Amino acid sequence: MRKSRKWEAIFDPEGLAKRIKDLEAESLKDGFWDDQKSAQKVLKEKKTIEDRLAAYERLRSEASELPDLIDIAEELGDENESGSVIASFEKLSDEIEELSTMMLLSGKYDDNNAILSIHAGTGGVEANDWAAMLERMYLRYCEKKKFKTKILDRQDDVDYGIKSVMIQVEGDKAYGMLKTESGVHRLVRISPFNALGKRQTSFAAVEVVPELGDDIEVDINPQDLKIDTYRSGGAGGQHVNTTDSAVRITHLPTGIVVTCQNERSQIQNRETAMKILISKLTKIAEEAHKENLNEIKGDQSQIGWGSQIRNYVFQPYTMVKDTRTGAEVGNVEAVMDGDLDVFVRAKLSQDATK
Repeated sequence: MRKSRKWEAIFDPEGLAKRIKDLEAESLKDGFWDDQKSAQKVLKEKKTIEDRLAAYERLRSEASELPDLIDIAEELGDENESGSVIASFEKLSDEIEELSTMMLLSGKYDDNNAILSIHAGTGGVEANDWAAMLERMYLRYCEKKKFKTKILDRQDDVDYGIKSVMIQVEGDKAYGMLKTESGVHRLVRISPFNALGKRQTSFAAVEVVPELGDDIEVDINPQDLKIDTYRSGGAGGQHVNTTDSAVRITHLPTGIVVTCQNERSQIQNRETAMKILISKLTKIAEEAHKENLNEIKGDQSQIGWGSQIRNYVFQPYTMVKDTRTGAEVGNVEAVMDGDLDVFVRAKLSQDATK
């Protein structure tokens, strides 16, 4: 009984059921389909909550059956059966953790897709290599979460690694899961590029903004924009390296620069770049409590860099530690292979208690 009450406290099934009824009532109102976008949002939210409630019921049922399975395995003394029960328990625990994490995502844009950008800090090849390592880490994380990724812009370094990369991430709660990663990431290791084998410290900045798409209309003064076109880089493809299809948009009041070069045409690159710019400006405006984007002035570079949020130590010991939550993992290789759940959940839980 105590376990049942704990589950209900975490997942709030009554609250979920009530929200479903409210959304059903809203969908039955006259004129519901007059606003197609609004109607689709209501139905999408209803489907998401229904799936979450169904997952809760399934996991609770499976959890209630586990003690009986454990007792049977112990009575039979069957090691294979015991191993199967342990595997089932671990799988169930992972699913419960995943669902409980989803319950923490109730922010304004948590349901949205995300735009994740990585920028190498100062330090030449060391920093560029670190940025490339982070790119791989996040691509692996997205793969584990079954998110769809697309490289919108990538600036390779002449010698090694990358100067910057912008990745579009599509999937359920993509922004909600990735928003905790914004900030400076610090690497400490013995440099493979240093002949003396000295330890080096490198920095890279990660920025995550929600993809707003066509859901929001923002009035941007055309005179505040500087739009440049240039020849796309990359390997092959029609128009690549033959036309000035890549687009760079600079928002003069804030100094924000957005580039896009991986779409098929200059028009598509410009449209994508504008959507990303709107997303970034909207986030900055909300963080600065500004309703009018024209009121935002000055350098906004601190939004992308911020303060150091996580340390990745490869030598003389291995450890990844989040400076905000204190979450710590000793297996740095697993983290670099995309196992970020410990850090994401810790930050989401911390934010939920504020």
